[in-house]
Amino acid sequence: MAARVLVLDDDAVACEFLHDALAVEGHEVRTFTSAEEALKEELDHFDLLLSDIRMPGMDGLQFLKRVHEKWPDLPVILMTAYGSLETTMEALRYGAWDYISKPFTPEAIREMVKKVLDVRELRRRRRGDREKVRDDGQFIGSSAVMVNFYKQVARVADSEASVLIEGESGTGKELAARSLHQLSIRRDKPFVVVHCGAIPDTLLESELFGYEKGAFTGADHPHQGLIESAQGGTIFLDEVTEMSTNLQAKLLRFMQNGEVRRLGGHAVRHVAVRVVAAANRNVDEEVQKGRFRADLLYRFIVRLHIPPLREHKGDLPQLVESLLKKLGYSTVRLSDEVMELFMAYDWPGNVRELQNVLQQIVLLSPYNLILPEHLPPRFRVKKDLTPLEVVERGRILEVLNSEGWNQSRAASVLGIDRKTLRSKIKRYGLARGDLSSSLTGAV
Repeated sequence: MAARVLVLDDDAVACEFLHDALAVEGHEVRTFTSAEEALKEELDHFDLLLSDIRMPGMDGLQFLKRVHEKWPDLPVILMTAYGSLETTMEALRYGAWDYISKPFTPEAIREMVKKVLDVRELRRRRRGDREKVRDDGQFIGSSAVMVNFYKQVARVADSEASVLIEGESGTGKELAARSLHQLSIRRDKPFVVVHCGAIPDTLLESELFGYEKGAFTGADHPHQGLIESAQGGTIFLDEVTEMSTNLQAKLLRFMQNGEVRRLGGHAVRHVAVRVVAAANRNVDEEVQKGRFRADLLYRFIVRLHIPPLREHKGDLPQLVESLLKKLGYSTVRLSDEVMELFMAYDWPGNVRELQNVLQQIVLLSPYNLILPEHLPPRFRVKKDLTPLEVVERGRILEVLNSEGWNQSRAASVLGIDRKTLRSKIKRYGLARGDLSSSLTGAV
């Protein structure tokens, strides 16, 4: 990838050396022997700056600081013959993208320039992905299970009915609540989220219903509650089963008559708010155990159940693509073997776990194609092996390690074709770094 490169070094011979080393790769190179002169240029016309550190007048660190203040996204590589930990740390603190010690070969500087330009291009693409992908609260998936769920949401969205959304952790209950709000006539009114499990019960009451001045120690002014603040819109009570039964009774009264009375006050305020709640516990069991009021449960006219990911694994390819775009890694792809492992996994953490796994992978792997060895250990296939399979597994792993995990050469040594080898690697859960002496059968 040809680029426009500015070279700054007070040594004219060094400038000529760098010019020749980079021009041979097709880069357009301009050289300067003074930082003051270089700063007279419109530096945002360049793709990369190379600067020496020790120079008379303005040195490279001062130059870097000036550049970083005005063009923070412009890559700068610093060069010096007087390298030290302190200088390196200072360079990175001022915003240098990389640092190279003199003397260096033409190949070394060309390789570093290529690496920095590749990283810059990757960052640009990720920013573009984030701008193009709208995080507008849409579910992803076209399986029959999810389509049926979409139909239920669409049917009740524009009604006044209170809704209880049930489902496992990580399935997207808040996303469902936002969808209900956005599809309703209340879409232009507030959508207020309350995480009931994260707020102590005594504080939750005052947060929901508000309080008057003097209601308790520290209440030195009237405070509008979250229910009032959602006037005309929707209040979403996440983890509603974490609410105490006493507070549930007060919520029940509000849902029955739409009246709010602040703590320490006597005035009754009428508030028109739709209540949507979510629970990741089994609500019917909570009622049987006396932890959730049956009469409050009956105030929720509609109960929606979000399917766990294991019930619609056919949506995994679409979900993976969407999440990778959202994370800014649209060029990353999963190998067929990885997708098969994803399909075989039960996803107890649902879509939230999938996003977490993808984020781990793309942060730790430098490759655009994700292979099984890049996955967390829990995705390894675990099976009880027969004695013959234990021996076969050990032999395959021994040959793979001896051949540097070149699967074509390893298949030839083993006397099988590459497709069969790949199948056995997947079956035995083998990955680069496993020891060939592990013949226990435990993967």
